[in-house]
Amino acid sequence: MSEYARGLEGVIANESSLSNVIGNIGELSYVGYHIDDLVANCCYEEVIFLLHHNRLPNAEELASFEKGLRADRNLPAPVIDFLKTAPKDASPMDVLRTAVSMLGLYDHRASIGEPDIESDAAIALSLCSQSATIVAAFHRFRNGLELPPIREDLTEAQHFLYLINGEVPTDMAAHILDVALILHADHGMNASTFSARVTVATLSDMYSAITAAIGTLKGPLHGGANEGVIHMLQEIGELENVDAWVEGKLARKEKIMGIGHRVYKVLDPRAPHLRRLAIQLTEELGEPKWIKMSERIAEIMREKKKLEANVDFYSATVYYSLGIPTDLFTPIFAISRTSGWTAHVLEQLRDNRLYRPLTLYTGPKTLSPVPPIESR
Repeated sequence: MSEYARGLEGVIANESSLSNVIGNIGELSYVGYHIDDLVANCCYEEVIFLLHHNRLPNAEELASFEKGLRADRNLPAPVIDFLKTAPKDASPMDVLRTAVSMLGLYDHRASIGEPDIESDAAIALSLCSQSATIVAAFHRFRNGLELPPIREDLTEAQHFLYLINGEVPTDMAAHILDVALILHADHGMNASTFSARVTVATLSDMYSAITAAIGTLKGPLHGGANEGVIHMLQEIGELENVDAWVEGKLARKEKIMGIGHRVYKVLDPRAPHLRRLAIQLTEELGEPKWIKMSERIAEIMREKKKLEANVDFYSATVYYSLGIPTDLFTPIFAISRTSGWTAHVLEQLRDNRLYRPLTLYTGPKTLSPVPPIESR
């Protein structure tokens, strides 16, 4: 019998060249490039290209790639109609999941069976653009606003902020979101990536795989954690309340959102980048309360529990300080991670094998006869 690993922890299920997460030393790389170097030297569009092509683009390739991304930003009219009529109090993640599934209805390239890698790669590019349009469009419509005209002269980060706010963002705001998109683009065999690969391994279509991934990311134990961080900070209220609040949580053995990670045993390598940006942004805005509260929570948890902050801990403050509504935090995570999900789907299809793990049966060992219904 195969060795049992609850939650598949420690089990290697496939091979991937896309990202390498080394938990014991806190290191993350994409296709052999350290996350620190990518943040310092690349834009999000270059990272999408890297994940989809396993190499960085040259200047000419990047320009062509960006042109393709920007040309794919529009949504089919029926999807726009859905976004306008969806319940205004619906979860944006539910709307994103449903709208991505709808996209498959209007894309003749989507098919099941033996993969057409060229068509799937084109669909992947479209999804990387359209996911942002979906999230922004729903946000505008639920607030009684029209979607601004789609533009092709803005970067992915600039265009998303432009769509939700109706005006071109500052260079600093666009840069901060661009870095956040890079940091969230891929992260090994996390739950949502695994969902995407399992789904497409059946030779289902790209849209089904990404829909499954979005549904998985929605859970608070995965992508929903960044929303929980802001709710936590709002509950605490003020810096002077932090110590007592954390002590109370620890005494009740309750979870502190944004602290600790399933894989990283040391500091999440993405966290320092977002911490730096959170400090920069809150100083610029003159609203340092949230980052000061965060820093104190992180300090206590490091001292008391030997646990470090993860990427969600600081991304929450960054998004909140950018004026992004709390319930869009996880959808932004999904927008970024679509680049990684689609890259994993393409990788899975190039050397596919159906996932079929075993189950450790814990039911009755002795078979019983089925009694007649009148005597049960």
